[in-house]
Amino acid sequence: MSKMKINGGRVLNGEIAIHGAKNSVLPVLAATLISNGVCEIHNCPRLSDVAAAVEILKYLGCRVWSEGSVITIDSSTASKNDIPDELMREMRSSISFLGAIIARMGSAKLSLPGGCELGARPIDLHLSALRRMGVSIEDKFGCIDCEVEGTLHGEHISLSFPSVGATENIMVVASAAKGTTVITNAAREPEISDLARFLNSCGAKISGYGEGTIVIEGVEKLHGTVHRVIPDRIEAATYMAAAAITGGNVRLTNISTHDLSPVIPVFEETGCGIITTDSTLLLKAPKRPHSVQLVRTMPHPGFPTDAQAIVMAITTIADGTSLFVENIFENRFKHTWELCRFGASIKTEGRIAVVEGVPELFGTQVNSTDLRGSAAIVVAGLAAEGTTIVSGLHHLDRGYEDFERGMCSLGADMKRID
Repeated sequence: MSKMKINGGRVLNGEIAIHGAKNSVLPVLAATLISNGVCEIHNCPRLSDVAAAVEILKYLGCRVWSEGSVITIDSSTASKNDIPDELMREMRSSISFLGAIIARMGSAKLSLPGGCELGARPIDLHLSALRRMGVSIEDKFGCIDCEVEGTLHGEHISLSFPSVGATENIMVVASAAKGTTVITNAAREPEISDLARFLNSCGAKISGYGEGTIVIEGVEKLHGTVHRVIPDRIEAATYMAAAAITGGNVRLTNISTHDLSPVIPVFEETGCGIITTDSTLLLKAPKRPHSVQLVRTMPHPGFPTDAQAIVMAITTIADGTSLFVENIFENRFKHTWELCRFGASIKTEGRIAVVEGVPELFGTQVNSTDLRGSAAIVVAGLAAEGTTIVSGLHHLDRGYEDFERGMCSLGADMKRID
């Protein structure tokens, strides 16, 4: 397997366009199944997770064409209601297909999904909501066997936690159910709004998305559409971090600065100057970043858990002490061990990490732990003195398109090696 070789110490400067959002394109691709027509999805990033979603659609019987960043799906030929275990294990987001298969086929047979091992990601919220909407579910031996009893119907569903995946599955099923579904304490992430806009363009009737209460009026029939996926806010934050840790300047295009609003104040706290328009962001970093008082991950509009590791990399060489509290996943500090191999000073206990900034980092051999952890390791390697070798690039490829090419366009010295 290939590795990444990074010669650190280069200041990153320049302009880069951000790709479509991984966390948006995957549920949108899954939801094309219920359109029973042709959907043309634009701004799709070329990622291994997207490739896995395409393979699932093909297995289910859909016809799929890809050209550049456009994926076209004809779901009128879909004929299967199951996903093989090997495809489910390719990515965690494969659970997004659960609601779509049930709504289209009336039944579904799936194994539990794979993906990054960040801790417990129970799907009980998905299953309890689907049961209330008329789905009989047997969950045993790592498999889920679902069948609609009678007719899918609308329900008032109050989520105990604003789960993104559960909100997505409920919206998809409710769009094809009879009656009205109301989701309270719904997830408010930008990716939820993007999925709702896609479904509405297919003929669904969804309102309130982006807020805590979403209302879905079921419709008898959906149809194909053309949709453009939103920009990836986490990819944007990663390039911001690369510039911040190297003392550089970067201009991001094809972004939504509104979606980046939870992370911008933290970058400003590190001493970065930020100028924005609706679709661009200019970041000017200080020679040495400042520490941040507290980064506390929360559901949107709080600080995103996906950006926690990336920002932590910056604080490893910051002046002073930074505190991180991880409230979403209990195992999302595995990257701290790898950052410490660079010479970082990080102490963790439970869901808390304390980072004491050190004068400099040193190149070393590190291994990617998960998707965002691998991005944090690369960011640290960009600032480290000497050469860094990063293994486990399959994690990185799940969420970043042409990552090394993008970094090199800004002045980084990095390349893949066998």
